[in-house]
Amino acid sequence: MKKKEYSVEIGGKTLTAVFTDLAEQAHGSVILKYGETIVLATACMSHDKQAGLGFFNLTVDYVERFYATGKILGSRFMHREGKPSEDAVLASRVIDRTLRPLFDQSIRHAVQVIVTVLSLDVDDPTVLAVNAASLALAVSDIPWNGPVGAVRIGKYDDDILKISPAQALRTGDALGHSPTGEAKYKYDLTICGKDGNINMIEASAHQIKEEELEEAFKKASEEITKLENFQKKIVAEIGVPKKVIEKEEVSEESVKLFNENILPKMEKAIFSSPGKKEIDALHSVWNKMVAEKYPDRNDFTLEDNLFDETENKMIHQKAINDNKRADGRAMDELRDLYAQAGGLSSILHGSGIFYRGGTHVLSVLTLGGPEEKLLIDGMESKVEKRFMHHYNFPPYSSGEVGRMGNTGRREIGHGALAEKALAMVLPSVEEFPYTMRIVSESMASNGSTSQASICASTLALMDGGVPIKAPVAGIAMGLMYENDNKYKILTDIQGPEDHHGDMDFKVAGTREGVTAIQLDVKVEGVPIKILGEAMKQSKKARVAILDKIEKEISAPRPNISPNAPRILIMKIKPDQIGMVIGGGGKTIKEIKEKSGAEITIEDDGTVYLTGKGDSAELAKKVIEEMTHEFKVGEVLKGEVVRIADFGAFVRLNHFTDGMVHISEMAPFRVERVSDIIKDGMIVPVKIIKVDPEQGKIGLSIKEADSGFFKKP
Repeated sequence: MKKKEYSVEIGGKTLTAVFTDLAEQAHGSVILKYGETIVLATACMSHDKQAGLGFFNLTVDYVERFYATGKILGSRFMHREGKPSEDAVLASRVIDRTLRPLFDQSIRHAVQVIVTVLSLDVDDPTVLAVNAASLALAVSDIPWNGPVGAVRIGKYDDDILKISPAQALRTGDALGHSPTGEAKYKYDLTICGKDGNINMIEASAHQIKEEELEEAFKKASEEITKLENFQKKIVAEIGVPKKVIEKEEVSEESVKLFNENILPKMEKAIFSSPGKKEIDALHSVWNKMVAEKYPDRNDFTLEDNLFDETENKMIHQKAINDNKRADGRAMDELRDLYAQAGGLSSILHGSGIFYRGGTHVLSVLTLGGPEEKLLIDGMESKVEKRFMHHYNFPPYSSGEVGRMGNTGRREIGHGALAEKALAMVLPSVEEFPYTMRIVSESMASNGSTSQASICASTLALMDGGVPIKAPVAGIAMGLMYENDNKYKILTDIQGPEDHHGDMDFKVAGTREGVTAIQLDVKVEGVPIKILGEAMKQSKKARVAILDKIEKEISAPRPNISPNAPRILIMKIKPDQIGMVIGGGGKTIKEIKEKSGAEITIEDDGTVYLTGKGDSAELAKKVIEEMTHEFKVGEVLKGEVVRIADFGAFVRLNHFTDGMVHISEMAPFRVERVSDIIKDGMIVPVKIIKVDPEQGKIGLSIKEADSGFFKKP
């Protein structure tokens, strides 16, 4: 095996790139090691271009291999990998969003990047995967304007900024809390960039000020620069020349046709009204005109690109030079807002509707007991999620006809972002033991449904009586960029600005600070200075949205929905757990069946009882009786269940009997037990003896009430 290694120190540990002939058919490949976390990245490009394709075809796959953990994982019946996990999908998106802006989007050859996790230890494989993908592309002959660097950075168990945190630091429970319910970290960021600029961010934060996050961006950029220089050194030594792909140019005849018939109408179509109906209609006219002009052709990609590029240029110029947006708003102006908490159906546990201009989202909250937590036994970690946020984007949302089917990467990504933003303000399990699921339905889309879903979901949580620390709002910030000194930051981007803009910078948070960030760009990177300005501008918009939300509902409702289950919490001793569960789970099953409640018992003896009506109370009463520890001196009442010559047996509860000796029945001599006591009689008793080893309890009626029996 041929082998060549390169190393650099990142975050106090050695990062090693190993180039071998292991995957020698790939156009570029590298094995990247950080500690004992190891990934293989490969990059390939199709030999021929894809005719008729109107976009750059990049596919990125992050592949989890269970063997990487040193364990046999998988389902009970099939110990092998199936469809990509949510973690794998999100990792693929991070890699894709980092790499894509550095490709010439006019390329019509398919490019595929595959990153396979070979070994998994405590270090983040996603960050390693981004760097590996960058290296695989950089040393290959595939045209790509890299390399890029990626780091994970944040403040975790203390107030010290850390680079490349180990898994124990970057993960708490599903909400980023320690077992005590306190925040396990202040913020956690994955940042990618090139040449001192940033082109991808994924971040969660516990209401952190924008200024502190900007400082973290700067620190991350220093490490990214080290990674870039490391990769450039490798490329200079073993990289191969990039392929030159000739670009096809649109014909002069088509340009003339466009300039005469479409260009004069374009500005009016773009800037006539909010949304994209007018410009889409003009685009349809152009498509028809081209088809009639060239009846013998099937591929009109170049003409289609001419329309798109002209629209792009016009939107940029008008924003940068004239402060003009498609819908006439100021650069920092929000679209019209609408907020509604509840009012949809009494069946639902909570609901919220939020409008931002032509973007409309419905979010619905469902509450369940601890037993309904989502258990994820993944490659990286075993997680119990008590909060889930899911996002749907049906075709009608954008006025299109499409296929309804499996959840796509986009839906998974948007749901995860909203989940991250809202999790930072949710109560601890001690405060609110419910499992929470929110589903956001994008009803109408004209820019940033993901951030509208955060707003709608905040309304749903508050409507459902979840005691969140503060309401959260999200806003998408855009950018029209010419150079570092000539640009415009746009608040609340809509359709055309989202499509043609250079940045989609999603910032969610409370009045106090940021809870989540996601950055995507179409340029190679955005200066940190501009990102700082965008965050400050976003806060103004966020506060305005929160004003609207709080005008609709000022605080979480004091009670949860009557249709939601009720949860009671009780405590038993850990050594009593086996008794409550019973052999093979028989006892707890019987309690569930009789009461109608669900029962969850933690290892520390905490018992959660979930049910509707009085089912939880019934189950609690049964378990209290079962686990009650009788003590000498305790006075209570019981039912006589059996009489013997020497005394009577009295039922103290459904699980425990005690015995009253004939000498303890009355303050006078009793000749025969049956003379004074009968089966079924309710009698007062005092516990005078407890023998836990033999399970015997001695009782006295006369000490409980000396006058209960009268002397004949």
